[in-house]
Amino acid sequence: MKHIFALLSLLFVIQTSNAQLFKREKVTYDANQGRGSTDNNLLRWGYFLGINNYDFNFDYNEDLRDIYVKTSPGFSVGLIGNLRVNNYVDLRLEPGLFITTRELYYSESYFNGSAITEADLTREVKSTYIHVPLLVKISTKRINNFKPFIVGGFSTALNLSSNESNPNDNSNGQFRTKKNMLFYELGFGIDLYLYNFKFTPSIRGLFAINDELVRDKDPNSPWTSNINSMKTRGVFINFTFQ
Repeated sequence: MKHIFALLSLLFVIQTSNAQLFKREKVTYDANQGRGSTDNNLLRWGYFLGINNYDFNFDYNEDLRDIYVKTSPGFSVGLIGNLRVNNYVDLRLEPGLFITTRELYYSESYFNGSAITEADLTREVKSTYIHVPLLVKISTKRINNFKPFIVGGFSTALNLSSNESNPNDNSNGQFRTKKNMLFYELGFGIDLYLYNFKFTPSIRGLFAINDELVRDKDPNSPWTSNINSMKTRGVFINFTFQ
């Protein structure tokens, strides 16, 4: 349902904005009617809806078969605070809630011939992040009702689904991940100026700086001993309304 809602929202915006975007008339802010772009304001506010796709990037100690990561699209929602620096540069704070699920599939080679079950070969990693990025947005000159931009910066995330402090580990079926994460982000998008608001589709890549894995108590654990680092990476597709 959450993906259907995001798709319907996008289709509604496209339908209502199609005529406005491709008119030659440039949309400007009307203070009397409270409509249009407010790009000259020092502070601006908005919100976003989006779809995310998180993955893991593994570095291994030994050359065994890769751990396969099955990803699935997740849902994102959040707020935007925008500080105008000049006509081309903005600072943005975009706190949001990001929900995702990943499944890990191990090869039998990790278990050295030990007796195992199907449950031993798979682990589900559910994550609910409170994600807070601080970004620099660098825009081109506005072209009629379009304004392309690139964006980048650093972010931190608190994983509400983390089981870092759980005393049980993979020997009890618990794959553990850390609670606090650091990332850097890079992306691009385009501001579309409409009569009643500014709509911005964008795509952004996310790359973890720190290792997210909590290792098992057993130093020879088949689930964690061969993993040198496990770092989150992901792609966001966001639809912003300001």
